[in-house]
Amino acid sequence: MPQITTATTGTWTEEEIRQQPASWIRSLSNIDSLRSSIDGFLTPLLRKSDLRIVLTGAGTSAFIGDIIAPWLASHTGKNFTAVPTTDLVTNPMDYFSPAHPLLLISFARSGNSPESVAAVELANQFVPECYHLSITCNEAGSLYQNAVNSDNAFALLMPAETHDRGFAMTSSITTMMASCLAVFAPETVNSQTFRDVADRCQAILTSLGDFSQGVFGHEPWKRIVYLGSGGLQGVARESALKVLELTAGKLAAFYDSPTGFRHGPKSLVDHETLVVVFVSSHPYTRQYDLDLLAELRRDRQALRVVAIAAEADPVIEAGPHILLPPSRSFIDMEQAFCFLMYAQVFALSQSLSVGNTPDTPSASGTVNRVVQGVVIHPWQA
Repeated sequence: MPQITTATTGTWTEEEIRQQPASWIRSLSNIDSLRSSIDGFLTPLLRKSDLRIVLTGAGTSAFIGDIIAPWLASHTGKNFTAVPTTDLVTNPMDYFSPAHPLLLISFARSGNSPESVAAVELANQFVPECYHLSITCNEAGSLYQNAVNSDNAFALLMPAETHDRGFAMTSSITTMMASCLAVFAPETVNSQTFRDVADRCQAILTSLGDFSQGVFGHEPWKRIVYLGSGGLQGVARESALKVLELTAGKLAAFYDSPTGFRHGPKSLVDHETLVVVFVSSHPYTRQYDLDLLAELRRDRQALRVVAIAAEADPVIEAGPHILLPPSRSFIDMEQAFCFLMYAQVFALSQSLSVGNTPDTPSASGTVNRVVQGVVIHPWQA
């Protein structure tokens, strides 16, 4: 099992980044032991041909769905979609159809975000045949407690250490990601098969030493752009959010797909911009990633354009790049975990470089670990 390396910055954030490979295996081992109960809940639901499966959450928890829903839909042939709770609560009439049975998969670190609780209640209100799978890191949270006490729900609790104490979600997002994959694709993701991913990510964390050297070097960049295709666009989105959160917006962060970036957003690239391209492992998709990578370097507008990839290529090696530690061939769903290791460490190092305290980066207190100030309005037709 991967070993946890002692933190060097004295922050919960660093410790929670470093503990991830071990936490994944711990959670997947627990899922292995719960397999019979999980299947008892899910198997009858998955037999329903018109079942809608919606992955939801707020903020980082919502991005789990963005990252894994495309692969789950392709792999299982089931109707997986991702919709944030922040959209479900404002526009339930657009997303909840009473005509189809629904399995709402709710991801949450604390399980106390107002939108997380309200989304469950609205789903029950709108959909006569509604079921819930709550994947959360906090046993005392409302989401977990409500699921435990509901006839139409199954509660899956992550290891206690993944209830991250730092401001930003790190081990919580990746452990919930891995766990959901293991629930729906146990033959592909389980405590044994996922060790390759855990070991590779541990090698990445080890290679970054005490994190003081950063990830992409040290330059006076003022903005960063993360780019990724398919589910890796979800990784790019989460990577951008980590930078915004931990630097409290002192480093502006953006995300897009490589193909979408040309259609306007590319205008933001200037001599103070760092661009990071997550290169797909799929040979077809990879062509588009490499095309844009070469284009951005030819433009000579960005301060630095960095590629992160599993395999070498002349286009990648023509400029700054990071190759993942050697391992078997990974699909993009597995590479997502690797890319997040670099993004989390980069965000932590940038937080420190701008003089923030990573565990509590919002000095003004206007942004909180568990969102506050949300008024949930009763549904009115």
